[in-house]
Parts: sequence; structure tokens; C-alpha cells
Amino acid sequence: MKIRSFIFYTLLFIPVITFSRGNSTRVTREEYIAQHKEDAVKDMKKTGVPASITLAQALLESEDGNSVLATEANNHFGIKCAEWTGDTYTKDDDKKDECFRKYHSVLESFDDHSNFLRTRDRYASLFKLKITDYKGWAKGLKKAGYATNPEYAARLVKIIEDNQLHLLDEGKNLPASPVASAPVVPEVISTPVPVAATETKNKKPEKKISSSYPNEVDIFEKRKIYDNNGVEYVLAKKGDTFKSLSKELELGLWQLPKYNEMEDGSPISEGQIIYIKPKKSETSKAYYVAKDGDTIHSISQELGIKSKYIYKWNNFSKDQEVQSGQRILLQKQKS
Repeated sequence: MKIRSFIFYTLLFIPVITFSRGNSTRVTREEYIAQHKEDAVKDMKKTGVPASITLAQALLESEDGNSVLATEANNHFGIKCAEWTGDTYTKDDDKKDECFRKYHSVLESFDDHSNFLRTRDRYASLFKLKITDYKGWAKGLKKAGYATNPEYAARLVKIIEDNQLHLLDEGKNLPASPVASAPVVPEVISTPVPVAATETKNKKPEKKISSSYPNEVDIFEKRKIYDNNGVEYVLAKKGDTFKSLSKELELGLWQLPKYNEMEDGSPISEGQIIYIKPKKSETSKAYYVAKDGDTIHSISQELGIKSKYIYKWNNFSKDQEVQSGQRILLQKQKS
């Protein structure tokens, strides 16, 4: 009886040992692709989303499969619980204790993400593209507002081309490649705010992890000028202030606070949009549907329209609060 009990409890314990993964073990990008490329192809055949796009987005958004959501909930795209009746996972995100979808497998996560794209009108044009047009898909996702990072489409394309993932869309096999001797440093994309830096910048030099992707683009390597609603802007780096930016961009000290409708000494967050030209009075879009946490100023910054015109076009009072789902006019209404 003692021997049987010992065997019984030993067998019960084995799965815990087998499936637990220490924090020191990270999946490399090559390993992730090898493990999940077949699931991406299966999903492509079911939903029409290119396998290359699914894998590239998953790699970016799950830190190559190493994020907490990926390891604990098989959630590789950070999809939250809205309109969800399945298992859930609670995690602090924009707010404390936010609800995320939990899946039984990675394939289920891929399928749900593809169905998310298929059932949203703003992504409908993507499904008119050829399944082999990964560049069109990447640009279309960015244009439809999937992510606010200006480099999002370029980063997807780079991942696809660096790893020849487009071959999967063509029904071909990926070429065999040796397993990297060192783990790949993951990229982190957080929708809807642009990512400011990779985590390697916070590591001490003696502990730096080598990467098998030396040509990976750091969008903050140089100061780039972007355009939103016809208004030029930059993305703030860590430690930026209005004073330092004004000096770097050769602008008057008064200009940046005024253009961004902020106080002179207001703190600037890493990755924040900072307009370097005056925002417009209208946008090409007729209206905007407010989300949780939106304010008049945040909408103004997101869309490149001056706050005073949002108040004007909507007949808002100065203390107006925005409600989730509220339609915000962005143009002067024709009489």
C-alpha cells in the first residue's frame, strides 16, 4: 500500500514539474515561430488572415511568447474580456485588476484574434487583399487604427521578412535554421500607446543579452518627425521636457506648451505625442466615438485638433466630461 501511494502521489506531482517554467527560461523568437507556425497556418485556412501577419503580431504583442498573458492565459494579443463568456484572467493594465480573455491553447488565441479582425468593419478592406500581400495587410492594420505606433506596419514587415514568414502564406515551408545560442530580447508593443524603448536599455552592460536580430529598428534611435491630421509631431524620449525639446528643435519656449495645450512645467511621458506645429480646427473624420478614460484634451492630442474646436463643434461647456460611447463631432456642421 505504501508503494502504491508513493507511485500515485508521484504521478500527480509529475505534471507540475513538467509544465512549470522558471523565470530564467525565455522562449526565443526562433523557438516561438517553430512552435506556433502550424497553428498560424491552420488559422489562416479558417479565417483568411495571413499566417505571417498573425505570427508577426503575436511576436510583438506577447514578447515572443514570454509575456504574463501569454504564459498564464494563452493570450498572445492582449485581448480584454468585452463580449466574452469564456475563461478569464485578471491583471493590472491601464487600470487595476483588468479582465483579459483566457484560452485553452495558442491556436484558440490565434483564432479569436482573427475573428476579432473579421467582425470589425474597420478591418473589412483587409480581407479584400491577397493573402500573400503581407505588406498591404501590415499597412492596412496601421491605417485602420490597430496601433498608434507610427512604426507599427514597418516593424511587422521587418519581422516577416527577417524570418521569411511570408513563405507560410504561399503554402511553403520555412527554411531550417539553427537555434539561437542566446535568447532574443523581446519587443514590447502596448496598444494604444507607442512603445518608447526596448527593455535592454535598462540592463547593466555586463548582463546584456545578445540578439540574433542585429538589424532590428529602434524607433527612438533618432528623433523622427511624424504627421497626424496634417500636423507635425515627435514622440517624447525618457527625460524630455518642453525646455529640452524646444532647444533641440530650435523652437521658442512658449511654442510647445501652447501647441499641446499644456502648462509650461507639465511632465512629459516617454512615448507621448508632442506637436511641434499648431493643431487644426477640424479633421477629415466627421466624428469620433469616445472610449473609457477619454477627455477633451486626450482626444485633441490623439486626433490633432485643437480642444477649443471640439468644444465649439459640440456646443460643450468648459467643464464638459466625455462619456464612453459618446459621439464627438470633429467638423463644423453644415447648416
